[in-house]
Amino acid sequence: MIRIIVSDDHQMVRQSIVSLLDQEKDIEVVGEASNGHEALKLIQQKRPDLALIDIAMPLLNGIETVRRIQLLDINTRAIILSMHADVGLIRQALKSGACGYLLKSSVVEELMTAIRSAVSGRIYLSPSIAPIVASEYPQKDSDEKPFSPGDRLSTREREILQLVVEGHTNFAIAQILKISIKTVEKHRATLMKKMEVRSLPDLIIAALKNHLAFLDE
Repeated sequence: MIRIIVSDDHQMVRQSIVSLLDQEKDIEVVGEASNGHEALKLIQQKRPDLALIDIAMPLLNGIETVRRIQLLDINTRAIILSMHADVGLIRQALKSGACGYLLKSSVVEELMTAIRSAVSGRIYLSPSIAPIVASEYPQKDSDEKPFSPGDRLSTREREILQLVVEGHTNFAIAQILKISIKTVEKHRATLMKKMEVRSLPDLIIAALKNHLAFLDE
């Protein structure tokens, strides 16, 4: 039996995916989550074989969620679900440890193939984007600078950056993460320095441009 959790902030999308999975005799949905924090808690509790993770979730985006899954002492694999066939996003997803990148527009046709590929240890990419990745991935790797803005950020900084992009105030961020406002302010100042920007709008633009944070799809 393949045990799966589904994480997407849109309830209708989650229900549609769960409905597809329920039709398979060898698949069991053991949990649903609406954001990255909920997904991580479920994964630690249920220890599923696979997690289907939406890329653009509030509080903790899909790529950062997958990155944190890799730090857990469990064997849960993860597939990123996204609306965008963007090479930069795909690269970030695979770099974070995802074993697949599935376009939401192809879920009905490809979901089961993606799942079975992932649990058997293979990487799955939607066929419509695989040729793009194959042609650009090696070249961009060889030309890539040693450090990108994302490489400079700590896990906490990435978490705060996502919340900043979502429009949360310092006070709200402090409450969500259960840290002091001064700590939030310190992290925001460090983010501005590491991202080499001088204003909040520029920080948000840089975060979105470099796929370090996401707005709801």
